[in-house]
Amino acid sequence: MLWILLLSLLLLSWLFLASAKWVWWKAGLFSLLLLALSAWWLIDKLSGDGLNAATLYHLGADMEGAGIADFKGYIAGFIVLAAVSLLPLFATRVKRWRRPTAGGAWFAGFAVLWVATIMISPLARDGQRLYQQLRPVDFARIAPEYQVPTQALQRPRNIVWIYGESLERTYLDEAVFPGLMPNLNRLAAKSLDVRGLASAEGGGWTIAGLVSSMCGVPLTTSQGDENSMDRMGSFLPKAVCLGDYLKQQGYTNHYLGGANGQFAGKGQFLASHGFDEVHDLAWFKQQKKIGRIHYSAWGVHDDVLLDTAYQRFEQLSRQDAPFMLTTLTMDTHHPAGHLPVACKGERYQSQYGNIGMLNALKCTDRLISQLVERIQASPYGKDTLIVIASDHLAMPNDLSHILTKQKRENLLLFLGDGVAPRQLAAEDGSTLDSGATLLSLLDPNLQTMGFGRSLLDDKRAPSASAAARRDDGRDYPQYLAFARSLWLGEPTRQLKIDGDDQVVVGLQHVQPPVLLEYDKDWDLKSVYLENTSRQFDDADPDNTLAYVDRCTAFEDGSADGDWCALLVNRDNGIKLYRDGQLRNGIDVDAPLDAFQGPRPSVRQAHMITQKGRRTRAGQYMLQLVASTRPDRGFWIEAVSSQRKVVLAQQWVQPDADGKINVSFGLDHEVDDLEIRAWLNHAEKLAVDTFALVPSRGRPRG
Repeated sequence: MLWILLLSLLLLSWLFLASAKWVWWKAGLFSLLLLALSAWWLIDKLSGDGLNAATLYHLGADMEGAGIADFKGYIAGFIVLAAVSLLPLFATRVKRWRRPTAGGAWFAGFAVLWVATIMISPLARDGQRLYQQLRPVDFARIAPEYQVPTQALQRPRNIVWIYGESLERTYLDEAVFPGLMPNLNRLAAKSLDVRGLASAEGGGWTIAGLVSSMCGVPLTTSQGDENSMDRMGSFLPKAVCLGDYLKQQGYTNHYLGGANGQFAGKGQFLASHGFDEVHDLAWFKQQKKIGRIHYSAWGVHDDVLLDTAYQRFEQLSRQDAPFMLTTLTMDTHHPAGHLPVACKGERYQSQYGNIGMLNALKCTDRLISQLVERIQASPYGKDTLIVIASDHLAMPNDLSHILTKQKRENLLLFLGDGVAPRQLAAEDGSTLDSGATLLSLLDPNLQTMGFGRSLLDDKRAPSASAAARRDDGRDYPQYLAFARSLWLGEPTRQLKIDGDDQVVVGLQHVQPPVLLEYDKDWDLKSVYLENTSRQFDDADPDNTLAYVDRCTAFEDGSADGDWCALLVNRDNGIKLYRDGQLRNGIDVDAPLDAFQGPRPSVRQAHMITQKGRRTRAGQYMLQLVASTRPDRGFWIEAVSSQRKVVLAQQWVQPDADGKINVSFGLDHEVDDLEIRAWLNHAEKLAVDTFALVPSRGRPRG
């Protein structure tokens, strides 16, 4: 398909240059297509699978802690491609070409080929795949398959779960990588070695691998808005995961990871599902004895991490309560891996040359096996069940040209007293089944965890893993839709503002502004957390909308900073609920007041300052010059404490020159003062100059 795509782009170039008819339209469309393909190339280099669910998830989740430095080569390549993509726009200014100004047929041919190029490109393929995965579907048929353990655990045993970053079992193949991982191969021969384990959709990146294996559900974003998951207060609050169940059985759960726990919501997931301790990069940085040499772009190296994991294992083993200790390595992260101090001399002699990832893998083989051997040799090893697993298959890395020729499979080893060594073929199995298999080793009566099924059960019931492989995954979107519903839970027909100024929707706590869209059956169709003002105007008029924000969003005369909820429905019913009512809870399906005329437009806060600034108490004059501004008056306000506290607010009307002067006072010092304006989505405010000038006078709020 690549050569067809390249041929199409060459033909587009010819049609673009053949005629000057509507040349700016052609240049814009051509550059837009090239930019989209350039962005796809970068995404594919990062994900290995083009634009997929992982891409959407990471766009919405917290990206703090990502090792961007590891991908600077890809980013540089994208910048070059993006610059090339803009050439059609510059070509329109070249005067030497004598192109006919007539030629509607040339433009028609260009437009047809432009559409055809999109259809044959990976953009259309990935768009269709995402639509199939994210489209609303009825999951009632498969809902009974979601089963969580409730019975008491007969014999609690300590658990140590070691996740190896991208450490797929393919690396243990002696025919492909001879002598690369001798220690893990030796442990595999002594363990229950699961073979053929796949990653189903929604399980192919780190946090998704943790959710799949511990909760038995694929990871999807929340309903309707994939771009602001960091504003969700809880991570899959309706799901019951391994940590939740073990905590109910008297376990304590502990996590050690060298990377930033905020990245992709990993720490939030663990804290939401039974983990008592989540020690990540921030915790390691507090341990002053760890020098800078022990950190990479992603966080703490694995030698320090796994040594700390053993120390924590000993501490927990001396306590009375059973525990699960989970750790996640990092040095085999794509694209090239990292070598810790303990492995600086580690080299793997390979026919493929001196590849950094191979050296990192050989190091990880030694470090993980040393941790396992220390645990087994300790006085507490006999009563400990050890799990060694990959979080997902390897992402694009320096070995991709070799891996693509192999039969790929995840790593999953169980070692412990009473676990008979053997290889277990995981027919129709995926990482969704890992947690259920662990439970069945603890207690044969436990066979399920979410949609996961114990791979030891020869007669296991229908599962999501089987559906992912059956009929090209035709039924799998039902499992994804069910998993998406776990972000909110039921009931969702009541809204409430809690003591932390968060909107309570079902089991979820969401930071406003938030727009909820209900269909005619009162099912929650979408939750919008970004561009809510526009989404309100563009929503289906047959649906009921509930919009929660500061009252300033709905009323010209509101300056108190309280919360309000505006509800509108298909029959032109409307009602504005105020702060006191929201604190007590409102029913979105309650009758609304009749309203004549079009739906009102709502405002949304538009930030003028880029970040908060420390500001002393005193009287100030806020001076703005706006080149673009609304035709009517609007609110400008000063806020603090993560935009929760309104310090000052004033209704302004720009003069003919776009000058805006606002006087306000602060009676105490503010660490994070920000200035914002309230505008609807059609109104624009472009500030040319901005100044906050101290002025004499008595402070007033």
